[in-house]
Amino acid sequence: MNSVNSHDAVGDQVIGSAVDTLNQARIEEELFKLAQQDSAFTFAGEQMQKVRDFIASPNNILGSMTTKHGEIAEQLEVGVRNARQAIDEGLVDESALGATFNGVGRTAPADYKIDGVEVQSKFINGINNNLTHVLKHMEIYPDFTKGEQFYHIPKDTWQTIQDVIDGKPVEGLSEKTLQAIKDKVADIESATGRPFTDVVRPGVSDYKDVQWGKIDETLDKHDQELGKQNETKKAEIIEDHQPSLNEAMRATAMGAAFGGAFALGTGIYRKYRDGKNIFCGEFDAQDWQDVGLDTLKGAAIGGVSAGAIYTLTNYASMGAPFASALVTAAKGVGSLALSYQQGEIDLNEFTELGLIVCAESAIVGAMAIAGQALIPVPVLGAVIGSISGKFMVTVAKNLDSKNRQALQARMDHFTLRLNDIEQQTLKRILSEFTALGELTAAAFSVENNRKLLEASITLAQAYGVEKDKIIKNADDLDVFMMA
Repeated sequence: MNSVNSHDAVGDQVIGSAVDTLNQARIEEELFKLAQQDSAFTFAGEQMQKVRDFIASPNNILGSMTTKHGEIAEQLEVGVRNARQAIDEGLVDESALGATFNGVGRTAPADYKIDGVEVQSKFINGINNNLTHVLKHMEIYPDFTKGEQFYHIPKDTWQTIQDVIDGKPVEGLSEKTLQAIKDKVADIESATGRPFTDVVRPGVSDYKDVQWGKIDETLDKHDQELGKQNETKKAEIIEDHQPSLNEAMRATAMGAAFGGAFALGTGIYRKYRDGKNIFCGEFDAQDWQDVGLDTLKGAAIGGVSAGAIYTLTNYASMGAPFASALVTAAKGVGSLALSYQQGEIDLNEFTELGLIVCAESAIVGAMAIAGQALIPVPVLGAVIGSISGKFMVTVAKNLDSKNRQALQARMDHFTLRLNDIEQQTLKRILSEFTALGELTAAAFSVENNRKLLEASITLAQAYGVEKDKIIKNADDLDVFMMA
């Protein structure tokens, strides 16, 4: 049983490492995506700044103070569209943006392009006036709407026209005005052979939003909306990178593959020790059956182990080594508990064998986390025994409350037998061991990585890094990078 459990402990640690790699790959991708999204948000802000720079020089804007809103509407349309696209698609490349003034003359038939299609912006006061200007533009440039080109008008104006088309009640408009709107819509469709909603589309702004005295407020409003859009995208990224059933299935399949391969290798080696060499054709039907059953059993156990480790690391905030060791202990103690309940062993045997099972898991788990940490030799056995006892009490869930209390009493008695110096040393080692384990997990958690500076400072202090060598703020980082 010792040898089998030793294989389980090592195998579970390997599976745990693989599961941890799977977790870390997901976490690293999430952090990369979040950083990329932050860059896209900064890039979006640059698109909005172009609009602010444009309106900062009113003398360069065409028209009088009462008509400058025409070019302001054009700048705002391109800037807002590109900013939204940058955030939505995580863009930081100017050439990937859909809206542009490039290739369009300032007094050309079109004002800008969207996804390569020419667009003419008409921001005129009054619904009928707006439609009249669209029709006049079509008369001057009859070829403008022969392809996919279209017009932008104020968003609120377009919505009112759409309500009129749909026969919805519209306040403040007379029957004469309503009929005039319908007639102009019919003229546009007749002249182009295209639906009105294809030829004339809503811009990103209402008419009032682009007026000279309103534009600063409008830009602030768009900035707030872009900030909310970015937070929504980041929330989606975080949600997309949460532990999932699909990833758990991948972990299970990976564990099954390893467990099966490990069992197959072990079975072949065991047969070799019995004098049968698979490579010399010495396996008979029974040998193949034995190895095959072991492989299937190993695959099943490996899959269950991987699934359990995935759950513990992602939903119980355990490091992979501890989770792997706990899974190994759970399997071993679970088997012993069944033997105890069936009367095959007594409580003394259950306790002694359980400590042995958990000791192997504790050693593997402890060494995987502690690394080069120095543990005084006189209390080395106490450390392993204490961790083993904790594992055993934790995983002995199948016992009734009376037996669990008896087991806990035995574990407590084990610790009480240590002298004062050993107890003090053991307490210090276990407390530091636990703290380092928790802080290491915290430093690499996705949640805390958004507060990376604080977590790394705490971790550095716990590991005894000199105070003056810890980077505590941006100034410290600048000094370090420039040194």
